[in-house]
This record gives sequence, structure tokens and C-alpha cells, in this order.
Amino acid sequence: MANIVDTAVNAGSFSTLVAAIKAADLTGTLQGTGPFTVFAPTDEAFGKLPEGTVDALLKDIPKLKKILTYHVISGKVMAADVVKRKSAKTIEGSDVKIDASNGVKVNDATVTSPDVAADNGVIHIIDTVLLPA
Repeated sequence: MANIVDTAVNAGSFSTLVAAIKAADLTGTLQGTGPFTVFAPTDEAFGKLPEGTVDALLKDIPKLKKILTYHVISGKVMAADVVKRKSAKTIEGSDVKIDASNGVKVNDATVTSPDVAADNGVIHIIDTVLLPA
């Protein structure tokens, strides 16, 4: 099995996320032992951001790191456990809200594909980029 970064690369629908992880110098962390749970926005999710946002973030590494680490929680939290929570603390330091009343939502993002296994954690694919307050 591959680590979280390699799993995202191999999936083919996370080129923006992978480029952002590399730009923010988080590759080593997310290839590390973990375990991590990553709420991974697809390229389509990044495409929903206002035009120019991704390019601006790639030039503002501290802000980019803050946003990316807001998508990661410590530990391997499978969907069956995510749905039992109302919130989760991200490695960025703030909480994301979890609502499992109608599908699973993390803040305003819908989990479109849960429990993508990696050898150092799990990825839950989401349809919207999470932005910390």
C-alpha cells in the first residue's frame, strides 16, 4: 500500500492538492509514519475557488500551510468513527464541524468517497476546499 501522498498522486484527481502539498513542504510529513486522516479536496473542488485563489495561495506559503493542515487530523479515523463525532481538531489547531445527518459533511464539504486506505492513514475525498476561519 502507498502512503497518503502517493495514494493521492496515483488516484489522478488530486494534482492541485499534491502540488500544494509540495509547495508547502508538507510532503515529508504526509509521507511520514502518521497515522493521519486527510479530508482531500479534488481538483474539481479547487476549481470552485474564485479565479486566481490557487495561484495566490501557491505564492503565500504560510497561508497555504494553514489551509492544508486544516484538512488533516491526527490518527486514522475511518468513516464509521467520523460519523460519531460532531467535530474534530485539525493539525492546524482549529476544529472542523462534522454533520452526519444527511450523508457526511465536514464544514460545508460533502464526503464523496470515504475510507481510501493508505499505509499511514486514511483519505476521505471531499467536494469543497475547507477554509479555516
